[in-house]
Amino acid sequence: MRIQPPPATKALRRVAVTALAAALIAGAVSPAPAGAHGGVTGLTAAAGQDRSQLQKAMQAFVDAGFTGIQLRVRDARGEWVASAGVRKLGAAAKPPTNGRFWTGSVVKTFSATLMLQLVAEGKVGLDDPVAGYLPDLGLDRRITVRMLLQHTSGLFNYTGEYYDDGTFVPGIPATGDAWLNNRFRSYRPEELVRLALSKPARFEPGTDQNYSNTNYTLALLLIEKVTGRSYAELLQRRILRPLGMSATMVAGNRTELPGPHAHAYYSYQGKTVDISRQNLSLLVGAGDLISTTQDLSTFFSALNAGKLLPAELLAEMRRPYGELSYGLGVFAEDMGPKCGTVYQHNGSPPHGYGALMYSSPDGKTTLTGSVTWVDSATRGPVKDFEKLLDTLVKEVFCGTPAERTKPTR
Repeated sequence: MRIQPPPATKALRRVAVTALAAALIAGAVSPAPAGAHGGVTGLTAAAGQDRSQLQKAMQAFVDAGFTGIQLRVRDARGEWVASAGVRKLGAAAKPPTNGRFWTGSVVKTFSATLMLQLVAEGKVGLDDPVAGYLPDLGLDRRITVRMLLQHTSGLFNYTGEYYDDGTFVPGIPATGDAWLNNRFRSYRPEELVRLALSKPARFEPGTDQNYSNTNYTLALLLIEKVTGRSYAELLQRRILRPLGMSATMVAGNRTELPGPHAHAYYSYQGKTVDISRQNLSLLVGAGDLISTTQDLSTFFSALNAGKLLPAELLAEMRRPYGELSYGLGVFAEDMGPKCGTVYQHNGSPPHGYGALMYSSPDGKTTLTGSVTWVDSATRGPVKDFEKLLDTLVKEVFCGTPAERTKPTR
């Protein structure tokens, strides 16, 4: 999920905001100095890799107040995985290096990939009116499939809209104390869409761009209508099973992360609540995926290497549009002349977790990860997220320490 933040929390913007898996050859890594929650531990694909700057970039998250981080990098030097901080408050164990986590909006790239596969097969047209496939919803017939994937439909975001003048129009509670008290509630996609359609559109279709979860929940309904199969089944058949992504699943009404995982928290009325359990049917098709760093790396590498879509549709998907530099399910991020373009889609469920998914254009270098923290109505340490992430990404994709390259955003 990418929850639109109020002006004071714009740092959450990129959180809201991956070639088959290679065998991991373990090697020893010296731990970085311990911070407030512990030091960095990791594995490398080959002995002698110097990843000290990457370790420092990870430790910076912990020093800034994040409770934990797990990271995976695949590049020409091999595969490197590490974690820092703690798995659970009050315990010494570090986050698992391939534990499962709630990914949030990362699933939008999966949804867009499924849709574009249907486009390649002639089952859907990118510029077809969505109302032609879903006539019972009463959609504006000017809204096309492309507009859903590109966030240019103008549809109200069912989790609420923040406007440029600072006003907020509420939707289904998806942040803060109101969400906390309803975090186990189940929602149906039609319920979410109809709530959005009951609100005024933000702008005329195709005239502007605004990130809205409604677009991708509608995309899920369209995919299911065209194929006659559930989204979860299609994801398994078309992406997860062919790529061997056995740890990834649609969350559905599941409220627990299976297997080893890091815990996240919410500060509420003087108490700290463990929010590792939550129901992400609130974000069906738009933010309801469970995965691992290994599976996300497998997916995004395969996608960018051209293994999931024809070349012309992959190019269409990655072509940046509008002020968001958003294509069809991915952000194109210009890292400057020393780094070039990287493709990404990060994500976060309502609170406590953040997922990272980055790739070079050829899919040969990927960065995937998950961070956890003690959240609150004011978003806790998330205020530092953009700066910390910038350093981390440049360390992986620029080939030089981040401080040597000026950001271009």
